[in-house]
Amino acid sequence: MTDTDDWAARTEASVLDEALRIAPRLGWTWPMAYAAGEAAGLSRPETELLLPKGPADLAALLSRRLDAEALQRLAGVDPTSLKIRQRIRTAVEARLEAAAAHEPAVRRWAGWCALPLNLPLGMRLLWESADVLWRWAGDVATDENHYSKRAILSGILCGALSIRLSGGHADAMTFVDARIENVMTYEKWKAKLKPGELLKDVASALGRMRYG
Repeated sequence: MTDTDDWAARTEASVLDEALRIAPRLGWTWPMAYAAGEAAGLSRPETELLLPKGPADLAALLSRRLDAEALQRLAGVDPTSLKIRQRIRTAVEARLEAAAAHEPAVRRWAGWCALPLNLPLGMRLLWESADVLWRWAGDVATDENHYSKRAILSGILCGALSIRLSGGHADAMTFVDARIENVMTYEKWKAKLKPGELLKDVASALGRMRYG
């Protein structure tokens, strides 16, 4: 990593820290991005140079930070000591609690991701999170399993996060347990994976995040 890359990474982290503080008041918006940049010591042009897409760049940074924080929560867990369904339950729970630790800002972030214009980015970030969790769980599939596992886990993460934000930990984990029971073996996934239904589930969850 070059000095420039290192500076950019440190500064992005500082701006995101400020965004988490400011977003509950200003929402996930350009004004929030400018305010966060200013609080981190940047001018508007410097903020635009570092984060050319403003709230979209910060949305991606937050999602990846939550993925990293989930892995930190999982650091003391040996996934090979767990059955596969327990690995996924544990991984999803860690990701949900990482998000809940920043709940006021995550609510605004989730609402922003649910807007139609931002939905493609939101879906990509969900896929990234699902990939991170599956890799922690030991998945090394490179065939169609790789994609079906991440598609279904994306749906579980999205639905569980909306429930975690609205109903709390217990309700979210009840949802996770029910979904894992239905999809945790490949043959059940293969039989039940219906892209239209999956997209409908994700859209419904994102709608709940946006409109309550």
